[in-house]
Amino acid sequence: MKTNKFILNLNEVGINDIEIVGGKNASLGEMLQNLTNLGIRIPGGYVITVAAYKEFIAYNFLEDQIKSIIRSSNLDNLDELRLCGQKVRRMVAAGVFPQSIVEDITNAYTQLSLTYKRDNVDVAVRSSATAEDLPDASFAGQQETFLNISGIDGLLEAVRNCFASLFTDRAISYRESFKYDHFDIGLSVCVQKMVRSDLAASGVAFSLCTESGFKDAVIINGSYGLGELIVQGSVSPDEFIVFKPTLKQGFDSIIERKLGVKDKMMVYGNTITERVKIVNTDKAQFDSFCISDEQVLQLAHWVVMIESYYTGIKGHWCPMDVEWALDGATGELFIVQARPETIHSRKEYNTVVEYTIDDAKRHDKLILKGIAVGDKIATGNVNILVAQGKDDISHIDFKKGDVLVTDMTDPDWEPIMKQASAIITNKGGRTCHAAIVARELGVPAIVGCGNATEMLKQGKLITASCAEGDAGLIYDGAVTYKETVYKLDELPKTDTPLMLNVASPAMAFNFSHFPQAGVGLAREEFIINNYIKVHPMALLKHKELGDADLTAQINELIRGYKDEEDFFVQKLACGVSKIAAAFYPNKVIVRFSDFKSNEYFNMLGGKYFEPIEENPMIGWRGASRYYSPQYKEAFGLECKAIKLVREKLGLKNVTVMIPFCRTVKELLQVYEVMNEYGLHRGEDGLEVFLMAELPSNVIMAEQFAKHIDGFSIGSNDLTQLVLGLDRDSSLVAHIYDERNEAVKGMITMLLNTAKREGVKVGICGQGPSDFPDFAQFLVEQGIGSISVTPDSFFKTVHAIHKVEEEIKESKGATIVPLTKHLDMPIFKTAQ
Repeated sequence: MKTNKFILNLNEVGINDIEIVGGKNASLGEMLQNLTNLGIRIPGGYVITVAAYKEFIAYNFLEDQIKSIIRSSNLDNLDELRLCGQKVRRMVAAGVFPQSIVEDITNAYTQLSLTYKRDNVDVAVRSSATAEDLPDASFAGQQETFLNISGIDGLLEAVRNCFASLFTDRAISYRESFKYDHFDIGLSVCVQKMVRSDLAASGVAFSLCTESGFKDAVIINGSYGLGELIVQGSVSPDEFIVFKPTLKQGFDSIIERKLGVKDKMMVYGNTITERVKIVNTDKAQFDSFCISDEQVLQLAHWVVMIESYYTGIKGHWCPMDVEWALDGATGELFIVQARPETIHSRKEYNTVVEYTIDDAKRHDKLILKGIAVGDKIATGNVNILVAQGKDDISHIDFKKGDVLVTDMTDPDWEPIMKQASAIITNKGGRTCHAAIVARELGVPAIVGCGNATEMLKQGKLITASCAEGDAGLIYDGAVTYKETVYKLDELPKTDTPLMLNVASPAMAFNFSHFPQAGVGLAREEFIINNYIKVHPMALLKHKELGDADLTAQINELIRGYKDEEDFFVQKLACGVSKIAAAFYPNKVIVRFSDFKSNEYFNMLGGKYFEPIEENPMIGWRGASRYYSPQYKEAFGLECKAIKLVREKLGLKNVTVMIPFCRTVKELLQVYEVMNEYGLHRGEDGLEVFLMAELPSNVIMAEQFAKHIDGFSIGSNDLTQLVLGLDRDSSLVAHIYDERNEAVKGMITMLLNTAKREGVKVGICGQGPSDFPDFAQFLVEQGIGSISVTPDSFFKTVHAIHKVEEEIKESKGATIVPLTKHLDMPIFKTAQ
């Protein structure tokens, strides 16, 4: 619509009205008109239009004066930029409203107060620029929001300050960088009823993974009180990930929960001059998630609905960036803002850039950890900024390529952030200001480190790595790394299915767009070691041990969970489900835990439950633990976690695998325990695979095959046991080789038996990842699938394609599936 009106009700505007009400307001109005009937709650309000802003500028003769100030300033000089912005904002904030605008704003505010049956209703006053949220430049967050405003005088002051915020230092710099005319952009203001999240919680949500661009996840961040502290990075929020496909099927599909560090919250102030204030959270709040699972799922449903609606009206996939608030007075959830996400939605995922660190001893240089933002690596000298105000920032001696280290970034620091090779903060989460700007600039950031400003010394050379999972790692000195670029559409097609070995749930989303057939090996050990961090029996029995320090550490670990069992089951389930979701609906084979006693001994509390074995590699490991009275209860927790993943979260693509199972009798004993804990082979499609890694598995393959759905060759242990050597011993390391004829003979024997018995067979050992010629041997033998580590995926694809082509050319052979049920290709010579 075209209008000269100064005021419009929020529900009168829509997505086509950006020129008159700005991006945020257009989006809010669109949702009010079209999504509230679907149950999405949005607070009511009204819009002060761009026409009012332009009338205000003209009435005070500001345009020429502002242009003159900007034109005469060297904006590349931070000191001049600061003075320029300061002058312009003071001029705008000192302006006078025409009487007609005052009357319109007053009348609209009076009507809003009557609607909510309040005298001087409390409102949020939000800026909404006409260039905001456009696909070619993300202006989100450039302008200001003022919370808990009440009374007409306070409202008029807030509106003037919103107008002035169109000329913050960062906004002036940003528009100059993108060659936007400062007066081609207008500002609208939304006056919206406050949601009393100061009495509850608030946060942000995205309809995609903001790190990997994975499309099937909803990421929700939340903290207690008003939401400004999350954006500022003053707190590390709680984080939840919800998987869209199974959410739509009606499952409670929360695949990850992370308890944040929520030590502060923003609440209403007590005076006219103190509209909001920051207070400490209490212990119960600090130890709890800020919203319930039911509220997480409701938010996720809303986010999916909003994304679906905007995708429909735009004619292409449109991921959304949403702000939400929980009203502590009514218990109701609200959406207070929604805008298109403008970084990952424009990214091209056909190209994979792999960052690989060559330094095998880098962990000896590890200084600090935090939350990784992005997937890059950078090296530079530390430059610490502590409590720098916007007036001081221009005086900092910050060189291009320095690593910016601070407590938390300020929006006015954007000109400096552009020069940084990496950004490191004490505070903040994945949606704080530092993280948002870092993603947009393509700069690696590590946030929420806790004490980076203390641990890192000014001028010190460091390497910041965001390429090793969801933890950002900071190393002392320069760590060598390389970048490798792959084009996914240039990879050759293979007839042999290629799967991935995935250890870290944090990396799973990054590999999801590889042209793969699923996951051939997901190890529980990595999840238990890195996410649970305590020996499972110590977790269950620590109160009986009389070790006060151990109990204190475990109590800290299980903060936010009902009890020790709930912590283990939920953590393991989340780790497994994140991998399963990344590759859904392809098969994900999850191997039950296969720690050796020496590995378990070193875990927290492990010394109380583990024996000292002469050779743990062939001792109490794998299946022999699961039915043992000394470990059965812990294995039961693993079964409960898998049951939760499949039945509650809906990820029925999960298959389980039993490792190091010496005899058929032992296999049946494991099944008895699985059944006891509610995990039944065949029920609801559950398949059970057996790791074929012992000579007995090959020799007795016909008998094992009667009780399983497939074999997965573990070439590491099979090589060790066929050749009779300890693969941990350096003295015989020169003999260890998967390509030894004895090992290959055992593999050929297993393949022949498995084919005869009609059982699936694949390989998940390290051999195919390390040796392309070994992968070629497997293809020649008709292996059903090959699973490799992600870093070996590309070279293995080429190796397999090459041997397949050679076989076809030399023998006139084609790869023909033995049966549809087997899902296992074999070679047959064409007649």
